[in-house]
Amino acid sequence: MTSRYNVKETEAKWQRAWERARAFEVTRDPARAKCYVLEMFPYPSGRIHMGHLRNYTIGDVVARYKRARGFNVLHPMGWDAFGLPAENAAIDRGVHPGEWTYQNIDAMRAQLKSMGLSIDWSREIATCHPEYYRHEQAMFLEFYRQGLAYRKEAWVNWDPVDQTVLANEQVENGKGWRSGAVVEQRKLPQWMFRITAFADDLLEAIGDLERWPDKVRLMQRNWIGRSQGARVYFDLVGRDGGSRDQQLEMFSTRPDTLFGASFCALSPHHPLAEQLAQDDPELRRFRQECEQLGTSEEAIERAEKRGYDTGLRARHPLMPEVTLPVYVANFVLMEYGTGAIFGCPAHDQRDLEFARRYGLPVTQVVLPHGADAPEAEIESAITGDGTLVNSGFLDGLDVEAAKQRVVDRLQELGRGEGTTQYRLRDWGVSRQRYWGAPIPMIHCPACGVVPVPDSDLPVELPHDVDLSKPGNPLDRHPGWKQVDCPDCGAAAERETDTFDTFMESSWYFARFCSPRSDTAFERADVDYWLPVDQYIGGVEHAVLHLLYARFFTRALRHCGYLDIAEPFDGLFTQGMIAHETYKDTAGKWLSPQEVMRDSDGNLVDTQGHPVTAGRVEKMSKSKRNTVDPTETIEAYGADTARWFMLSDSPPERDMEWTESGVEGAYRFLQRLWRMVTGALDEIPAAGTPEPADDALSKAGLALRRDAHRSVAAVGQDIDHFRLNRAVARLYELANALGGFEPATDADRWARRESAELLVRMVAPMMPHVTEELWQRLGYTTMLVDQPWPEADPRLLVADTVKMAVQVNGKVRGTIELPRDADEPTAREAALGDSAVQRALGDKTPRKVIVVPNKIVNVVA
Repeated sequence: MTSRYNVKETEAKWQRAWERARAFEVTRDPARAKCYVLEMFPYPSGRIHMGHLRNYTIGDVVARYKRARGFNVLHPMGWDAFGLPAENAAIDRGVHPGEWTYQNIDAMRAQLKSMGLSIDWSREIATCHPEYYRHEQAMFLEFYRQGLAYRKEAWVNWDPVDQTVLANEQVENGKGWRSGAVVEQRKLPQWMFRITAFADDLLEAIGDLERWPDKVRLMQRNWIGRSQGARVYFDLVGRDGGSRDQQLEMFSTRPDTLFGASFCALSPHHPLAEQLAQDDPELRRFRQECEQLGTSEEAIERAEKRGYDTGLRARHPLMPEVTLPVYVANFVLMEYGTGAIFGCPAHDQRDLEFARRYGLPVTQVVLPHGADAPEAEIESAITGDGTLVNSGFLDGLDVEAAKQRVVDRLQELGRGEGTTQYRLRDWGVSRQRYWGAPIPMIHCPACGVVPVPDSDLPVELPHDVDLSKPGNPLDRHPGWKQVDCPDCGAAAERETDTFDTFMESSWYFARFCSPRSDTAFERADVDYWLPVDQYIGGVEHAVLHLLYARFFTRALRHCGYLDIAEPFDGLFTQGMIAHETYKDTAGKWLSPQEVMRDSDGNLVDTQGHPVTAGRVEKMSKSKRNTVDPTETIEAYGADTARWFMLSDSPPERDMEWTESGVEGAYRFLQRLWRMVTGALDEIPAAGTPEPADDALSKAGLALRRDAHRSVAAVGQDIDHFRLNRAVARLYELANALGGFEPATDADRWARRESAELLVRMVAPMMPHVTEELWQRLGYTTMLVDQPWPEADPRLLVADTVKMAVQVNGKVRGTIELPRDADEPTAREAALGDSAVQRALGDKTPRKVIVVPNKIVNVVA
């Protein structure tokens, strides 16, 4: 009888062994091929969640597999440790953000180590440590010297409760993601990065990111948003009908629709709107209402389209006799184009909604292909291709030809020009909060804005801050911001804004190359390790984090820090973890831990009251359908949790977490243990020479073929992230091994070989149990140091082949023959097949043509 596998004891044993052996610590070795595997580093909230478990399991399988394939694998871990959540948590708990953050790091480090990850913990970093962010401050100063960082006034999302700028993705339904307060728009001085300077390069290089998911590449293209169009100039006409010495400049990607224009609209932040509001209290009130929307396109898209008629009119550039009303509208963004548009309601849905609200004309100027005549009533905007109508000299042209023709005419008249526009905007990196890296600039009343000298870096955060009041505590600190000007020596003040946390995550992958260096990174190290060969993380970071990291890498190259442009050669985005949802009789969400089944199999809560099961949805705190991965690891072990994460569904898709699935993974773990340890008394010793093929029984040879085919297939599956398929193949091999009964000593050797191969292939997925089994199999070296097994090419070739048999050109049957069977054998088998005989009937075959190992043609 074999003993039951002791999960807790064995996993702790091997985690200690790997740590003592420093098994996963690596150094630069130019003589070896490198492989840099990196999962997106976590925010130290204090608890790992199921997303972490899946992300790091996938990455660890890749890292362990590549290590076994002979690569010098860098697989580090760090903490994205700055940010408003820590500041808010510290306020709630009455502790310092640093204390809260470092306690969480300690807790999460222990949780991640319990997963058995092959991490080089000697390279661990935390972005809130001054030894990290001092290099970031130096980079910022170099960007400033190179013209890539600058300061300007910009409209931002302002959270009036947290009293800080929020990025668009931190605004949810018009409210701050943490405070829940209605977000306002404010114009504030902001430090910016000139990401638009690299717009073309960022866009063009997407085509070279062949190992990125197509959906992510598309999202990046759309975010950069290069579009060809025209700048069009409209002369303004005053309320009295007299000409004003002013023009409105507009950008449009659809200049072909100019003849359908029925109004012009300005952003509430357009300079003309600001000028007019000075003498118009109603317009001032309208602009204030618009500032409650936030600055995200999503918020503006959802909002009801509203406008304020300025009383001004704009003269149509192609029809001087026509003037259009000029509105200030809540759906026009100052940050896109010029902050002014002409509205063509028939061919833009937002324009159509606006025109319906204010009774403006709707003129169709594009007739879709196949349509006979313009629609009498436009129900929804026509945005596709077609032929121009109601458009004077453009009539009869298709859209693309009309665009070029109208641009030519505008240029002839001096009323416009063709141009390229980008959706991408420069990156605002200023945040009005404490827990972030200080921006290393000084404001001098005499010298203006002055960089902090490099020798004075890092500019460290003061520890003694008052977080009890709203706003940025750095602004009201009694002494921190007071400093002498480095240029003139006069009394000056530090910049009290701190960096957006996207800054820290835009270069951390490079710091891992030289985490203890006195410079940001050693040039030889980044030249060897970068780019990251395999980056793994959630698709929710597909745009901003990845785009900012791509920009930052280019900026570092521009400033001479490194030579690469792209930080991540390969990208894999894993799916979400989902779980069934539950509600009690009052409609209150219940957690899975509060739900059970009664004796009749019905769902009930802990009090025995009925529970209603809802949809399977992404795990979220709001629906309370989360499961703590540490509880699963504690109950079943890390190997079980890892195996289930890999086996349930393709890793790029969402997966449902179920208790039955976890129990199934645990049963396989125990079965694997019993299967291998139960055979130890019957199999030959490790290192026993391979027997001759003819010493094996037919079943023994078949088992060897199964094992070696698995070696070849599982390696390919891991290489291509078909991890659930790899697991399925290992199940199949386990089934074959479990059902095998050796008949000879050679068969018993085949049993050992197949068991060893199974253990070695399972190792990247369940590293603890396989290390223990490797030792039980008689080896003294650790399995983690063993190479990936090599499949014997002889055993990959099937010993039989299936051949189709055609009768007069039609397939009538199939035969199975030994590979490379001679022609008489193939002919005899084909003519003896019952299906072929039925097809022939009483006809006599006139000719039989054999294509070896492929097909037999019978002509009758």
